[in-house]
Amino acid sequence: MLAKKIKVLVVDDTIVYRKAVSDVLQEIPGVEVVGVAHNGKIAMSKVKTLKPDLLTLDIEMPEMNGIEVLEHLHKEAPGVSAIMVSTLTSEGGDMTMKALELGAYDFLLKPNTTNIADSKKQLRGLLTPLIKAFQTGRTTVGSMGGRPPRPRPLPAAGRQRTPARPANAVARGAVRRGKSEIVTIGISTGGPNALARMMPMLPGDLGVPIVLVQHMPPVFTKSLAASLNAKCALSVKEAEDGEPIRANVAYIAPGGKQMKLVASTDGQNRLIKLTNDPPENSCRPSVDYLFRSVADYYVGRTTAVIMTGMGSDGTKGLEILKKKSAVIIGQDRATCVVYGMPKTPAEKGLIDVVAPLDRIAAEITKTVKG
Repeated sequence: MLAKKIKVLVVDDTIVYRKAVSDVLQEIPGVEVVGVAHNGKIAMSKVKTLKPDLLTLDIEMPEMNGIEVLEHLHKEAPGVSAIMVSTLTSEGGDMTMKALELGAYDFLLKPNTTNIADSKKQLRGLLTPLIKAFQTGRTTVGSMGGRPPRPRPLPAAGRQRTPARPANAVARGAVRRGKSEIVTIGISTGGPNALARMMPMLPGDLGVPIVLVQHMPPVFTKSLAASLNAKCALSVKEAEDGEPIRANVAYIAPGGKQMKLVASTDGQNRLIKLTNDPPENSCRPSVDYLFRSVADYYVGRTTAVIMTGMGSDGTKGLEILKKKSAVIIGQDRATCVVYGMPKTPAEKGLIDVVAPLDRIAAEITKTVKG
């Protein structure tokens, strides 16, 4: 039996982008473009009549912008999701963070070229994997339109988790040196929303630093850090080259850079090092790149967390961390927007604790507080 086609409504105030996005979508198997709209008001009226599963939604539009459309969708059509189309500006980054918090599935950048053929090529490369991930998520999640499940109440004590193996388990033959002294996190599609739910649950006195890769372009990582900093007891910032890592601070790798840890000249402290090293797994920043460096300096003293995202970035880094006695926490399938990045490590037996999104902070805290 053939899967039902995903119905998409294209919303953009520029005719060139409406045409380009529509053309790209029509090339993707299993997708039906049911209509277009040049502003948010028209889009909402068409949502009622065309009943799309998904919108490609421009953020900056007259009449009703993309944020306002999402707010209306939340009230009037909660089963409809959206992929935001944003510009690479500070304002665009801030509005995109707001859109993701409102439940947008993900976002892509508007091509920065005026050549229509080049624009379509860029859009095709960005949009196709997002649509495929949405299709996969929809078949897994069912009627929720590919969105992650809504937050659930925390389980009562005694029913707190479903570990793949005991929380203090480590690789056979490895030596665990007690409490973790650093937390490292890798995350991608669905990440900003997941982090906005998980990180405020971490205590402000966690007692260790956090180093984090979220796959995002430049500018957007700074907006993400500012958004999370406003919500969290911990300090959250975009990492800067050469700064020493400190306890109770979360450092987010800047978009377009690779981030690793290096030793300071005194040999006592660890510093952030940002590089222009090549992408890994088509990603810069790359989770694998960061995880490898953490493994070098925190043998037996690392908590690694792998969360929602497309692809397998992070798996090779986790293999190294596992050999060096890290405790590894993986987000469970049910609460991932895309069960990609945690899937392969789980299948390889690398994950010590499988936890739903609302339990990850508690599991992290156990490993550093005991």
